[in-house]
Amino acid sequence: MNNLLLLRGFLLLAVFAAFVSVPYAFAGEEAVAASRLYVGIIGLGLVFGMGIAAAGVGIGMGIATKGAAEGTARNPGASSKVMVTQIIGLALMESVAIFTLLVALIILFVDPLGFAS
Repeated sequence: MNNLLLLRGFLLLAVFAAFVSVPYAFAGEEAVAASRLYVGIIGLGLVFGMGIAAAGVGIGMGIATKGAAEGTARNPGASSKVMVTQIIGLALMESVAIFTLLVALIILFVDPLGFAS
């Protein structure tokens, strides 16, 4: 358990370092410290937001699949209806993660609030 916690800490540190160092890697001499900090903080926020969305979707899909498996086990005759409903539900759950990724990419690359300028 401690090794897993240590691995998570190193992974979080690596992700933070990657997002903070992006402006240094691609910026020219005209780069400003405020914009570097902005990109780093926004990147870190996007990582956390996407992680929370993915965790929520994963937990929801697990619970939905468990319920569908129990329903099919109790009534095998209704397995086709349960499967269709489950597939529709899983697709709607997955769309939450896709929309979160879309919003994260818009915030990262489009800069709708105008902070980077």
